[in-house]
Amino acid sequence: MDCQGIFKIVLASALVVSAPFARGWQQPAGSTQVEAPSSALEGTAQLRRMIDRGHAVEALNRLDQLKSQNSVTPGVDRLRGLALYAQSRFSEADTAFANALKQDPRDEESTQMRGLTLFRLGRPAEAIPLLELAHNWTSQTKVDPSYVLALCYIDTRNYDRARQAFATQYGFPPDSASAYLLAARMLLRREYLPVAQQFARKAIELDPQLPLAHALLGEVALAGEHLEEAIAEFEKERARNPLDGGIYDRLGDAYTRAGNYVKAQQSLQQAILLEPNSTGPYIQLGKVLLKRQDPASAMMYLEHAEQMDPGNYITHSLLGQVYRSLGRTEDASREFQTSQKIQAANQSRLEIVH
Repeated sequence: MDCQGIFKIVLASALVVSAPFARGWQQPAGSTQVEAPSSALEGTAQLRRMIDRGHAVEALNRLDQLKSQNSVTPGVDRLRGLALYAQSRFSEADTAFANALKQDPRDEESTQMRGLTLFRLGRPAEAIPLLELAHNWTSQTKVDPSYVLALCYIDTRNYDRARQAFATQYGFPPDSASAYLLAARMLLRREYLPVAQQFARKAIELDPQLPLAHALLGEVALAGEHLEEAIAEFEKERARNPLDGGIYDRLGDAYTRAGNYVKAQQSLQQAILLEPNSTGPYIQLGKVLLKRQDPASAMMYLEHAEQMDPGNYITHSLLGQVYRSLGRTEDASREFQTSQKIQAANQSRLEIVH
């Protein structure tokens, strides 16, 4: 999963910025009505709890009522912004947070949320000043502001500032080998391959023994389909980390793409010995054995992978190919159908996140 994908998942969990639940409020069964609060402060706290608990529409209706009453209750615009953000109504949320900041320029939550909203609107240059002002965690923070700020820097091609922001998120010195390698990984996930390669090489220059630096250079080369270079970098990493099963897995992938199925099989079997609870090498080995016209052996590894993770559509698709090669037509049809159902379900979940 790339960085955007990961960010969307994290962001989906942060659609509503949480606050500690106060006691005593319950949503009346079968009703969206909210009892009139005894004070303005109690009313905004109650509305905040509604948003936190997923009742953004009801909260927004109540906020509209307050607006129609010409209410000047503090924090109303911030609450409107949170409710609108929770409904992915980002343009309206931006307006609400902007109004909140006009009333209180020191409102750190509105500053963070407006920066996040502008990022979601595809306006990273405008988001940067806000996120730079509110880059610290608060009791309401769900997405690390340094992370979002770094993504904004990447989108505006300010890679050194992105490196510094990622370093802040992880507590690394900004000019350290670790900071360069971390930024390189994030840039790779965003498919900024030349800059990722540059940063990874800088990390090795600063610390030639830095773990996983050559592995990352191998990933960059693999993403660019420079297979021989990728294999060379993975081999360098293997020499430094001989017990890292993930390196053998990546070597297996690189050898598979290069068409060297014998070395791919050897690497993947080594990966399984080191990481017997990881499904990746079993699936990849099943694919390699299919390429080597050995469906019976492929079946053994793929069936084991299916037992470990029945929700992986690739496993079911490969099992369908195996069963078809073995003449097991009904089993093949079942596996292909299962693979399609899992893919469809995954797509539906992604659409909900969007």
